[in-house]
Amino acid sequence: MDSNPALCAAIANYITTSPQQRITFAEFMEMALYHPEYGYYSSDALKIGFKGGDFFTSPNLCSDFGELLAEQFLQMWEILGKPVPFSLVEMGAGQGLLALHILKYHQQHYPDFFTALEYIIVEKSPTLRQEQQQRLQDLPVRWCKFEDIPPNAIAGCFFSNELVDAFPVHQFILETGELREIYVTTSVNLTLQPPSLESKSFSPPLIGQGLGERSNFAFVEVTGEPSTPQLAEHLDLLEINLTQSTYPDGYRSEINLAALDWLSIVADRLQRGYVLTIDYGYPASRYYNPRRSQGTLQCYYHHRFHDNPYINIGRQDITAHVDFTALECWGEKYNLKNVGFIQQGLFLMALGLGDRIAALSYQKQPLSQLLQHRDALHQLLDPTGLGGFGVLIQSKGLDKTEISQPLKGLTLPE
Repeated sequence: MDSNPALCAAIANYITTSPQQRITFAEFMEMALYHPEYGYYSSDALKIGFKGGDFFTSPNLCSDFGELLAEQFLQMWEILGKPVPFSLVEMGAGQGLLALHILKYHQQHYPDFFTALEYIIVEKSPTLRQEQQQRLQDLPVRWCKFEDIPPNAIAGCFFSNELVDAFPVHQFILETGELREIYVTTSVNLTLQPPSLESKSFSPPLIGQGLGERSNFAFVEVTGEPSTPQLAEHLDLLEINLTQSTYPDGYRSEINLAALDWLSIVADRLQRGYVLTIDYGYPASRYYNPRRSQGTLQCYYHHRFHDNPYINIGRQDITAHVDFTALECWGEKYNLKNVGFIQQGLFLMALGLGDRIAALSYQKQPLSQLLQHRDALHQLLDPTGLGGFGVLIQSKGLDKTEISQPLKGLTLPE
């Protein structure tokens, strides 16, 4: 398949130099996506959009998504008493389209807010950061790392769109009623594994290139004791009891510990304001439903999705759905209050998407453009697609008066 040979060799060499010649799936996913030279998000393999891309996001459809978010940010600014600056921190800004749509809309319609606005982008991918800087070069945006933001420094809103799903996840499996973690090794290293370690190949092994003088090897899954007690502690916090008879032997799923680390950093940097997270996912009761016995891991390659992360390595996106209950529970531990959770379609309708659809009938533009715009707006609403994404809003540092003011995006129209 279309794997990056240099990345396969780097992962394989990392495995062979690891103490047990195996790595967690989270480590494999981290390297496949974020290796500084060959990872999917670090290389020219990353393509977003309709033509030649692997996937598209809401900002690729039309500017309306960003403009409606801009209306919500405006209200947040007003609720907080119009602080100057009001910091919008976008985490994982993709191609910079969402930032472009938000800033242009504020500049045109709300100049006072635009003047008070401080727009910050935290971007891990050097490839995407370069594209963002080129697209936003005429707008007041600055780029930084989380480490550059002091604790309790932000009054405003941290927000992300389809970021958390790309964090590396630990995978686990139930074997004879016990929680076991899924590790990745190579077929070359299988003879080096302790006899007690049970080997499993859940998907057809891929023959890769590299690993020193060897030209053929396969990435293979094996199981072992959990790499950290945090996995069991996480399930306990969510009150997920895998020992129930409803969970079949061989049941497997994911735990996103990286998302919890990310949330703790965000909460630490936020003094007062909001955290807005948009992504595809479920509450824990649905995420860990016994009938979802193979987890939620998906790979995207040329607008097609499948569940095999061991092909197209470095040239495909790897994602897992977001457990929103985990973000809520861990957010409470980090002093983030739950403001509300809603589907994206309803969130956008509450912010005025329905009015925009109705207004299309009165716009003077070519019919083809009109139909294309209408289709884009309906895709934002589609409950089986983008409209079914989750929108989680959390807050920190708000007083009773500020907390009592309902956010527009969470106020459903009659």
